[in-house]
Amino acid sequence: MSDAVRGRGADVRRRVEQLALGLMATSGVVVLLADLFGWLDALAPGGALPKVTLLILSTVTVFLLLELDRLKRLDEVQDDVKALDTSVQTKIDTLNANVEAHLSKLDIDAIAGRLKRQHYGGVVAVHTRFPEDVFTGFLGNAADELVILQTWIPNLHRLKAAMHKALTDQQVHVRVLLLHPSSPVAGLRDEALRAVRDPALAVNVRASVESCLAGLAELNAQIPAASRARLQVRLYNSLPSIAVFKADEHFLVSSFLHGQLAIDSTQIEIDGADTVMGEEVQQELRTLWSIGNDVDLLDWRASVASISL
Repeated sequence: MSDAVRGRGADVRRRVEQLALGLMATSGVVVLLADLFGWLDALAPGGALPKVTLLILSTVTVFLLLELDRLKRLDEVQDDVKALDTSVQTKIDTLNANVEAHLSKLDIDAIAGRLKRQHYGGVVAVHTRFPEDVFTGFLGNAADELVILQTWIPNLHRLKAAMHKALTDQQVHVRVLLLHPSSPVAGLRDEALRAVRDPALAVNVRASVESCLAGLAELNAQIPAASRARLQVRLYNSLPSIAVFKADEHFLVSSFLHGQLAIDSTQIEIDGADTVMGEEVQQELRTLWSIGNDVDLLDWRASVASISL
């Protein structure tokens, strides 16, 4: 039905309502006049109550007749308010949908990570010494690989349980790079560690490397045979540049300073193998792994003796 037809119907309805109210008001006035002239008593003897009733009705009807247009305007205002409310709610819903659509395009964590990589090369924290709890947390969540580059691993006994779990339960590939115990570099590292220490506290690098190899052989014997292929150890004969503990995309990197072990030195935490720092560290790992020689942990002594320097 068109708006014009609906409008005409509403006008007709209002005219009918006005006509009915007018007739009722007129009837009330006629009854009042009839009562004044005594005609009502002649027509309806003893009808006082109907008279009062008609008088009240006529008064109310007159009032409604006078207020009809105002009531009509109230209806129109109410309709306008409802229409406005619907329009506003529709606009709010549309605005919320647009805001959510734009926010969904913003990955806040990804943006923060990208900014860190751009400005800090992947460095996310610096630790005063090796944070074993942090690294074991990284290792506990690792799904790909664990790589350790050291002269030897002084804290191997505290990491063996996490390494065992990674090899057997998580099926993580573990690669360990250690200094060859007979390398000339071992003597140089001995001297560096004694440079500012009491000679009584000197560390024998060769003996420490061999002790570490014995610990790795023990770990290899404790894990199931099916997991042993994932544990690889190589010895390198080269000047070590950095010490690295890597679990998937997380790195802890330190330097070989004079007078202290690498794990007691400042540790740089790097997040992301594709960052500037991450790529440099991985290149160093690839270089030393390529020049290293495999160690058979089933008989590590014989295997080390067979490696020519």
